Amino acid sequence: MKLLVDIGNTRLKWALWDGKDLRFGAAEAHADFSAAAWQESPAVDSVWVASVASAALNERVDAAARRRFGRAARFVQTRAHACGVHNAYPQPERLGVDRFLALVAAHAQAREPTIVVSCGTALTLDALAADGTHLGGLIAASPDLALAALRGGAANLGAATAGRIVEFADNTADAMESGTWLAAAALAERFVERTAKRLGSAAALVLTGGGAARLSDLLPTPHRIDAELVLRGLAALADDDA
Repeated sequence: MKLLVDIGNTRLKWALWDGKDLRFGAAEAHADFSAAAWQESPAVDSVWVASVASAALNERVDAAARRRFGRAARFVQTRAHACGVHNAYPQPERLGVDRFLALVAAHAQAREPTIVVSCGTALTLDALAADGTHLGGLIAASPDLALAALRGGAANLGAATAGRIVEFADNTADAMESGTWLAAAALAERFVERTAKRLGSAAALVLTGGGAARLSDLLPTPHRIDAELVLRGLAALADDDA
């Protein structure tokens, strides 16, 4: 049994992997994490961690794993090649490990051209050929981050009031909400179009991240949502390294 931990920019998620099934645990904010989350967990023989968070949080997770299971956490790094995926970055380690593992999971699920769009703290878009070749990708501010930047950088835009997503807004809250989310959807649609031109065929579209469900409502392109793509990729990599 393996404990898999995905530490994102704002949340930590974990799952147990027995080689066949993922048993998902809790998802919680960084500040709420404690070893108590694993108190009811069965014994594990290894602890695998994918982290884009601070060294301090990584140390907390490692300490919790040692206390609860007597196992040091193994922090996964992005590689040039793994599980059939070939990283496009000349400096492989510069590709975020969450993006890399999402590609590993997508390739393990289907050997077909695939686009992974993750909508979390950042909006990331990556294209993958059927043979596992990573074409590269894009990083943009997520709608939530873009909204925060607008509110912080423009004094006349008002307080942080939630708005609706509409095509033609008649108030500032709706205009900001709509502008940021529709911009994200437009970027995703453009990336889908450009990837199809690059590959000469359409690519399957997979959404992940905390904002995936909301982004999904804005995309006409057929797609699916997999909120646990990073954990699935971590499971595949852990098995490959075993």
